[in-house]
Amino acid sequence: MLRQYELVERVLAYDPDADEAMLNRAYVYTVQKHGSQKRASGDPYFSHPVEVAGLMTELKLDQDTIITALLHDTVEDTLATVEEIERLFGPNVARLVDGVTKLSKIETMSESERAAENLRKFLLAMSEDLRVLLVKLADRMHNMRTLHYIKSEEKRRRIARETMDIYAPLAERVGMYEYMREMQLLAFEQLEPEAYATITGRLSAIRNEEGAQVDAIALQIKQALAGVGLRVEVSGREKHPYSIWRKMAERHVSFEQITDIMAFRVLTESEDDCYKALGILHRTWQMIPGRFKDYISTPKMNGYRSLHTALIYSNAMRVEVQIKTREMHELNEFGLAAHWAYKQGDKPDGQVGWLRDLIEILESSQDADELLENTKMAIYQDRIFAFTPKGALFQLPKGATPIDFAFAVHTNLGAQAVGAKINGRHVPLRTPLGNGDVVEIIKSRSSEPQLSWLGFVVTGKARAAIRRSVRQKERAEVAAIGRKLYEEIIERLPTKIGKKAMADALKRLKLATEEDLMFAVGSAKLDDRQVMEALVPGSAANIPEENWPNQKRAIAVRGLTPGVAFKLAACCHPVPGDRIVGLRRPAKGVEVHAIDCMKLADGIDADWIDLSWDARTDGAIGRLRAELYNRPGTLAEMAGIFAKNHANVVNLEMTLRENPFHTYEVDLEVRDLAHLTRIVSALRASEAVAQAERI
Repeated sequence: MLRQYELVERVLAYDPDADEAMLNRAYVYTVQKHGSQKRASGDPYFSHPVEVAGLMTELKLDQDTIITALLHDTVEDTLATVEEIERLFGPNVARLVDGVTKLSKIETMSESERAAENLRKFLLAMSEDLRVLLVKLADRMHNMRTLHYIKSEEKRRRIARETMDIYAPLAERVGMYEYMREMQLLAFEQLEPEAYATITGRLSAIRNEEGAQVDAIALQIKQALAGVGLRVEVSGREKHPYSIWRKMAERHVSFEQITDIMAFRVLTESEDDCYKALGILHRTWQMIPGRFKDYISTPKMNGYRSLHTALIYSNAMRVEVQIKTREMHELNEFGLAAHWAYKQGDKPDGQVGWLRDLIEILESSQDADELLENTKMAIYQDRIFAFTPKGALFQLPKGATPIDFAFAVHTNLGAQAVGAKINGRHVPLRTPLGNGDVVEIIKSRSSEPQLSWLGFVVTGKARAAIRRSVRQKERAEVAAIGRKLYEEIIERLPTKIGKKAMADALKRLKLATEEDLMFAVGSAKLDDRQVMEALVPGSAANIPEENWPNQKRAIAVRGLTPGVAFKLAACCHPVPGDRIVGLRRPAKGVEVHAIDCMKLADGIDADWIDLSWDARTDGAIGRLRAELYNRPGTLAEMAGIFAKNHANVVNLEMTLRENPFHTYEVDLEVRDLAHLTRIVSALRASEAVAQAERI
């Protein structure tokens, strides 16, 4: 553990103007407050904040950050308060300590809810000052280094999983690769102990058998570059055990099949020398196509800059080579923290693009699982580069689609997207983007996000925005159903009511707005009797259940969106013209059935609503079964009948093949019942069709 004078000397070495007295006071304060508290290792608890502060000095961070590291656990684990810290150390330190303070465990919450709430507070604090993140990463790093002292295997695995899912990706996103690699390695050891032992054992054996080979290859690379006058440093190492394991899992190969276990780093004196070195290496050894990446001309989102290539060395051995300047290397290893030192103490910008995306996800996510899912999507590593037609560069995860790209450019562009062009060619919105694609988004102001997009988007920002839009639309449409039901409810009241009755009802029902009441009625969270009693107490008490009045008017579904406020039942596929009824269950929306559907018997526990198709209702999907003769051209003839009747085929499936017939089930977009009936009649009149019926 660092002694008090050692810590102060470290800070003064790179910041001679630091307040030595305040640093000493913060050290003594944390020792006194933590007192006799012990860690799982048996060490005094104050050794942890002191070591975290030591990690901050290695990154040459400012005085306020060092003091924050010393005090970061005092508010949670001692009698210290934020107000006391502000009085002793100033408002900046108090704000940072408050941001880093870990939440007390809430035992009534599930694990995902605890993690999500912790992450929620953490992200909000980060958005104000990224130094909160730097201290938190150092805090987690030291905890991971001492994780093996915790006796409970379950607790060790939980902390390791959280580190792997949240903190290591966050370290990567701010360019702190040194922290990311160590966190991943320590978490990997806990989560996959057998794989960790096997891979580290193999690497150790390779090191003993071929230890001189790494040095020999590094020397040959250096000599090849020195031969053209380049002054470089070359170092080699085995690849990170976790990255090897992940590659084995992704490629479904064994350790022996991984051919590029060795990696080499070439440090040059200038950016021009990086490209010169690359050319020499490619002329000296054969490069592996598809493995070259230029992160100097197009840096990663976290600022990482380097040239990456892979070479075939002697005996078909594959090696990876990274080429960068010395300054690039320092900035790459410690990212944001290193930028701090280069900027002479300027406060880093907390509103970087990826952090804005995280905050937007935070505001859009409804529950714990959704927040964790979307945040993991936003901070994970593998990226591609895509451009707007004007040349603006956007980085996206592998597998991203035009919808992901549109939301990355701007939330409104994503919401209004109706089509896309990739490299000038029209493509479906679900098309995966490739590196270097030029993407043009076609938009319409009348468009809105579709629920089906959730099936193919991969970015957390897009998923969160789509879910938020769908929820808002669903709430508005359910409230519209609720308002029509409410109008019937107030007709049963013994007296007319005014605005005061509504205000009193909202208080009795503990609802904030009239819209909340309509949504509760539409989603069956409140029944008719509860609403009547809230509006006029005693009005429903004397009406027996058997005499409860039926719904007088059918509710038209015009203007409501299938799949949002209601869904058309898959068992009977109702279309406009069918007599329909709705089954309403709490928090499940309304399920619309044809009145003669056999499945209605299963809805005895649901609230039934009389529904009707508005005269202007748009079409729906009808399903029919057609039995065709097994001879050439019959399927084409059936398709011709659909086309002649202006019906689009949504789905076609052969359900039975039994000579001399083939049986198909077809889903068609039709305008109404009459349209579907005409199509069935046309099929029955065809010599290609043995039998046709609606199902």
